[in-house]
Order: sequence, then structure tokens, then C-alpha cells
Amino acid sequence: MDSSIRGASHVGSDRLKSLALRIGSSFLICLLAGAALAYPDNDHSALAPLAKDEILAAVQILKQAAKVSNDSRFSLITLREPSKQEVLDPRPGSEPDREAFVVVYERSSNQTFEAIVDLSSRKVSSWKEIRGVQPSYLTEDTKIVEDAVRADPRWQEAMRKRGISDLSKLRIDDWAGGYFGDPKESGFRFRRAISYYGGDPSANTFATGPVEGVVVYVNLNTKKVFKFTDTGVVPRPKSAITPGSEESNHAREPLKRLEIIQPDGTNSRVQNNEVSWQNWRFRFALNGREGLVLYTVGYEDRGKLRPILYRGSLSEMVVPYGDPSEAWYFRNAFDEGEDSMGRYANSLEPEVDAPSNATFFDATLADETGVSFVIPRAVALYERDGGLLWKHFDRDNNQNNSQRSRELVLSWIATVGNYDYGFNWIFHQDGTLEMRVLLTGIMETKGVDLASELHNSASDMAYGHLVEPNLLAVHHQHFFNFRLDMDVDGTKNSVVEMNTAAETANPGNRYKSAFVMKGTALRSEAEAHRNVNLASSRKWEVVNSSVRNSVGASTGYILVPEENSVPYAAPDSWLRKRAGFINAHFWATAYDPTQLYAAGFYANQSRGDDGLPVWIRANRSLQDSDVVIWYTLGVTHIPRPEEWPIMTVHPAGFRLVPDGFFDHNPAADVPK
Repeated sequence: MDSSIRGASHVGSDRLKSLALRIGSSFLICLLAGAALAYPDNDHSALAPLAKDEILAAVQILKQAAKVSNDSRFSLITLREPSKQEVLDPRPGSEPDREAFVVVYERSSNQTFEAIVDLSSRKVSSWKEIRGVQPSYLTEDTKIVEDAVRADPRWQEAMRKRGISDLSKLRIDDWAGGYFGDPKESGFRFRRAISYYGGDPSANTFATGPVEGVVVYVNLNTKKVFKFTDTGVVPRPKSAITPGSEESNHAREPLKRLEIIQPDGTNSRVQNNEVSWQNWRFRFALNGREGLVLYTVGYEDRGKLRPILYRGSLSEMVVPYGDPSEAWYFRNAFDEGEDSMGRYANSLEPEVDAPSNATFFDATLADETGVSFVIPRAVALYERDGGLLWKHFDRDNNQNNSQRSRELVLSWIATVGNYDYGFNWIFHQDGTLEMRVLLTGIMETKGVDLASELHNSASDMAYGHLVEPNLLAVHHQHFFNFRLDMDVDGTKNSVVEMNTAAETANPGNRYKSAFVMKGTALRSEAEAHRNVNLASSRKWEVVNSSVRNSVGASTGYILVPEENSVPYAAPDSWLRKRAGFINAHFWATAYDPTQLYAAGFYANQSRGDDGLPVWIRANRSLQDSDVVIWYTLGVTHIPRPEEWPIMTVHPAGFRLVPDGFFDHNPAADVPK
């Protein structure tokens, strides 16, 4: 992953002088400080993502070994990470072999293969077929779906029945097939297609209104339609307001300019994607499936770098919609496992997606033909004001002691279909690590024979809310699961659940106001799938019992939940079987480098035979061992008219907060 600063690679010295004259020398100093980070040396660390030449080499080696051909498709080409031991305890003078992990799909035979390519020796060290699975989405799938749909006479007639004569103005949107117990939808690769009214080519597809009730099923192996449904004509929306349209963009008085500058340069140091800032040190990379991954997060405390988190990432997410009708029941999008979320990383827009003081980093990924491509400015790193850090006003001496906080944000944004998701890892000066998810984009809508909520029964709008006449935004949920390989002061950790309760009345609690917090060890995987409990202020802590702080307590980090929700699909539904990670908010497992994705590696058309509920059957010990915790964050979205035609950001997240990890407040020494 290469870094760049806004404009730094294109702005010559004369241009910089001109900028200095126009906007001030202090900003120029900041710009130059950022530009100094623009072109670091090639990243040779063990965890560096695959470079362009390595992607090319992996494909060439597979072709030379006659494992793949020009017709092969690559669902994933990514770094096969070295063992944790090799990273944490490297042998002097020796570096781990560079290896690529490759998922290959052969459409003609409907076969999936996994390969490990040793880039150092230029050999295929492993090649095996994975039977009965479907790798994640390929862009070629969409082309096959669209061609098959447009050629289908039933679809053409259904559109004409709805008064649409120019079929070229229709847009096709395809969804993963999923699995819902129908054996006729098994044993081959398929996707489902729905249609949208087109109109103005510049209009956003998802805001122009759906062609309701028509679903086309396409076999991606035969490239033919194998099922067609049409539940009947409903009125089309008469006037869709689209983002950026004149009606949705009534001019308000422009805001006065707000400048974010760091005249003395940034406080972070970045070398080969390793970041140092305010005692924090960590690495990051972006891959095609998970998107942004944090590695080897530690905090320097009194001259010693203390580990906290070995690897942190979004492991899976699912977006189930609550409408059971024929055109909606299958809309349960696994945006990572089905669609490879990292491939949809945005090229961030400076001063909008990230502030003007941000440093940007490009990401190099591989497309499905094995060719590398670059996403410019895929990741942003920047400091921002964090509000009040601490304060005490001493009335006796009329003296104020307070400090302003600073935060370091590592950010990326992915757009999958109609939704846009921002993910911010936020590093705080007090040792807290926060994940903030930003949900925005355009709601998924349904055409209905309903122009007003007035004088209509509740059943007419049971599964959504009107945002325009004849246009209903459907209730849905977003579930994100984060995999957090914790290494609190090392790899020998345990997991404790914290519950607070009122103390029962007793002679020692005569005023009945006492309450206590009880910590309960979760000793095995079978015990460690738990749910948020507001009544007990439930939290979970990862502790290292072999390391003690100044008062003799184990060092630890607490996972603090924020907004969350429970799934409303039935426990025996196919959604809950396939996305079993949503059955609990918190999970803990023994470390296994092959267990990276909460719904299993092959979520596309899966049946729920992999993932967290399956893994915990091993019931491995969580006592003084290398543990991984998994947090499921749920957001229930009941749409509002104010979220149409585009949603303002809805934030959600969680925090990892030190508990006894430090002897005192680590931010007490932050200078003014």
C-alpha cells in the first residue's frame, strides 16, 4: 500500500509557491510535512500486502504449473500471512517466505480451488479443490445476469405491462442467490435480478424507483434464466427526488470557510505502513475481502512497547430486510463474504471524505482476471480535535486544570450497492481504541400501491415506511462482526464477563443503595457466546493474569458495547443458520489462523455449516491461552422520510478500554 497526500504527486514547486501566497505559509508547511510521507520505501515487512509484481508472479506461477488458464477467475488473491509466531518472534537474519493465497473459480465446470503460491521459490506449494462451495461475487457475474435478463421475453413483457417501452432505460441490479432450503436452487452458481426505472442516465439507480414484483433467477454456469416471478403491477413512483437534484438541493447560504491546518506538521510518523503516534504503534493494510486490517497494535508505556491487539478486522456483515414477499425474502446481503467488501473501497475525496490535513494511502488489489489495480486514496490517516480530555476546577485556589484531547483516525469507506459504510479506527490518548461505523447511502425501496399513510391500515405498511408516494423504504437491520485477536501484554489471556447488580437488602446495605460488579470467567468457548444486557451494564474483559499492575490486579482491556440490536428473524430461519454470528453479541474462541470470518470462508450460497456456531463446538479452553474475541454490532433501521433521498450518517460502534493496563491515567501527561 502506497501513501500520497492530496495533490502532492501533481503539485510542482511553482504551484506550491503560488499556494503559499494564496493560502498562507503555515498551510504550506503542513502540506510539505504531509508530502514527506507520500513516498515511503517499499514495505518489506512480513505483513505487507501483496505488491503489483507479486500479484503478477502468483498468476504466472499458477499458469506455468498448468493450474489455471485464461478462462479461470480469481475470487481472491491476497497475502497468506506468516504465522503469528514468525511475526512476534522473528528469527534473527531470517524473514518469512512471501506467499500468496489464491481462490480460483472455474465457471465451466463449477469448481472452486484454493492455492498457496510460494513467491520466494516460485512454486505452487498447495493446490486443492473445495467441493460444494461458491466463491464470492465476480464482476463477470453481473454481465452474465444482465445479458440473460434482457434477452428473456418474460422480463420484456413484464416491463411493457408496466408501460415501459424503452427497455434500454431500465437498470438491472443483481443479488446473491443465498440459500433458503429449495433443492432446485442448489448445486450451481446463481444470482437473482431486480430492475429499476432508468430515466435520466445521470440519476442514481437506487433513487429512481424499483420495478416492483419482478425477479429473474439466472444460472451463472449455463448463463440462462431458470426461474421468473412476477407478483403483479403496482404504480410506479411519479417523481423520485434524487441526491443532487434541484428539488433535493435547495440552495442555502454557503458556509464560511473552515480550515484545518497543522502548521508544524503532523504528530504521526508513518514508515512502511507502520504508524507511531502518541505512544501508539500499529500497522495496517487493506485487502480485497475484509478491507482495512489493523496489525500489532501496541502502546509504549515507560519505554516499553506493550502489545494489545495482534489483528483487528471486520470479519463479516449481513443486512437482512424484513419484508417476506416473493421479491424481498432473499435480500439478506453478506457484504463481505458474498461480495468481497474490500474491492469496493472508495477513492476518498480530500476535504470531504477526510479533512484537509489527512494523509492518504493507495491500495493495490487483484481483479478477477488476475490483473492488479490500484485504488487511489483508499485509506486516510489524520488527527482531529477530540473534545475535552480531562478537567478539574480547583475552587479553593480558583485554578483551572484542563486539557484538550487529540485523536488519530484511520479511515476507509466502502460502497456496496445502495449503502455506503465508513469504518474509522480511532486511537485515543488515554489508551482507548475505538471502532466507529458510519452508515449512509440510499435506502432500498419498494414500489407500493399506496400514495399516503393517511387512511391506510397498518398492514399496508407493516414492513416499511413511505418516503414518497408509491415508494416505501423497507425495514432492515445491519449486523457487523469484528474479529479482535487480543494480545493483552502477550498471548496468554483469559476472558471475563462483567455484570453489575444491585445488592440485596441486608444489615450492611440498610439504605438499599449498594451495587456490586461481579466478574465471571468464561472458561471455554461453549460458555463464551453472550448477549448485551443493559440491566447489568454487561461488558467483557480480556485479562493477562500473569502481568500485574501497581495495585496487584491483572492487566486487561474491556470491550464496551454501545448501540446494539437483536435479530428479528426466527432462530430456525435460514438467515440465522447462515449468519449464525448474529445469534450472540459476544463470542470468544481459541486462536486459529484459519478462522477469520464469522460466517465461514465461503458465505456465498452457504448453508450455515461453517462459522462461529460450528467452531465453538470444539469447546476449547479460554484460560491463559491465545484468545480471539468477536463482537457483533447490530443496527435496526426503521426508515424515516428525513433519510430520503440520501441518508445522513448514522454512527455506531464499540470501544476497547484499558482496565488496570496502566497504573494511572496515561493521558495525565499530555501537555497543553
